[in-house]
Formats: sequence, structure tokens, C-alpha cells
Amino acid sequence: MAVVSLFSVGGAPGVTVSSLGLALSWPRPVLLVDANPNAGSAVLAGYLRGQMPHDRGLLDLAIAHRAGDLGAAVGATAREIPGSKVRYIPGLRSHVQAPTTTSLWEPLSGVLRSLEQQGMDAIVDCGHLGLVGAPKPIVHTSDVALLTTRTSLPDLSAARSWAKELSGEFQQLGTPDHLGCLVVGEGQPYGHREVQKVLRLPVVSALPWDPETAAVFHHGADAPKRFTNSPLNRGLRATAQAILGLITTNRERLGTHAPSQEPTRA
Repeated sequence: MAVVSLFSVGGAPGVTVSSLGLALSWPRPVLLVDANPNAGSAVLAGYLRGQMPHDRGLLDLAIAHRAGDLGAAVGATAREIPGSKVRYIPGLRSHVQAPTTTSLWEPLSGVLRSLEQQGMDAIVDCGHLGLVGAPKPIVHTSDVALLTTRTSLPDLSAARSWAKELSGEFQQLGTPDHLGCLVVGEGQPYGHREVQKVLRLPVVSALPWDPETAAVFHHGADAPKRFTNSPLNRGLRATAQAILGLITTNRERLGTHAPSQEPTRA
């Protein structure tokens, strides 16, 4: 299976919107995990408009891990996002719970990879890597890890040192091809070529600036006309294919199984 992580290094570059939109555009059944160490679930409160209770989530996985039952807890904690083939694990209820997840990330990464037996991929919203309890072990073991950034000078300045540090870490792990960049807001004001030059990371994909569609994912706004074929949704589908293509290339190079890009029945 494929494990894809998205993360930021500062500001509000759209990691949650990109993660959710990517999951909803994914061509296979997928598990979306909110591993953001910040409290609250933007998906539950935003996209789902508070209609689904935050009665289980990441903290339950941390408790189950201590009890030696993490694998079963992942399936029991995930719930379906209505009208999709996405299953979703909400994040923490309070920011003070973040330190309790530190020992969770490495075993959870292994469980996510084992979901291959169920024909599922995983997309993980890792939030801000600089926060206490950030899920760096999941980032390190992802098939594709995407530093998500907007294109303004302040955003790129914040991302530059992190890109250098992460590049060194992935080089040491022997998986430099697993790290890349997702640009949010192509041309606002800079394009992906400028971003790639500044960060010295390959830009896997670039999403267009489409606030109207993003508002649907972010706070449950009514879908605009032609929502399915909006610029952002077209960009998300293209991003999904770009990620799967990168995973296929990397796995063929290593002689391992590449994920199918065709829809798989749950």
C-alpha cells in the first residue's frame, strides 16, 4: 500500500485542506489520519459541519498502543466520511494531549503499511513538524512525504531551512526520492519552478488558488457550481496521479510492488 504524508513548517499553508481533498480524490479506498499535534479536528468541525461527534480519535490509538492492541484500534476508531470511500481517524481533542502521542508514531506507521491486506492506502495530515508531538516517524517512513507550502517569500523563507534538514534526514535513510514539495497557490505570487529552485526539493505537484472550493473542505461551505470540475478538484486529481506515479517509479527502481492506480473495491 501507499502511505502519503503532508506537513507544514509554519503558517497556514493548507495542509488539512490538501490532505482531505486529496483523500476524497484518491482513486482507491483510503484511510485519512489526522496526526496534527494541534488540538481539534478541522475535518469534523469544518467539512462535516460538526455533524459527526468527536467521540474517538488519535488519543484512543495511543491508549490502545499501550495496551498492545493498536492494530485492532485503527479499524475500530476509523469512521466513514459520508458519500466517499474515505475512512477517517480524527485528531486530538486537546493540545495538552500531544505529548502522549510521541511513542505512537513509529508503531502506527507500521500498522498503516500493513493495511495493504485490506487494499487501502493512507494519507496522513501531519500538521506542523515544529510542534511538540509532531509525527516525524510517519513522515520518515512515508512512500511520499510532502512539505506543503504556499509561494510567498515569508512562506518560502520558513520552509527553506526545514527543506535542507529534511533532505539530509532522507538521504541518511536512503530514501531521498520519497521527499518532495506540494505547492499551494501556484503563481501566488511565485510558481513551482521558483519554489523548487529555492527549496531544492522536487515539486511533486502544484495546486491552483481556488478559495471557493477550498472553503468547502475547510469550513463546510456550500459547494459552488461545477464543484467536481473546479480548478482545485482538478488539481487534486492530478496530484493524486502524480503521487502514485512517483511511488510506482520509486518501487520499480527498488524492485518492490507498485500500487495500482485503478480504483479498488473495498
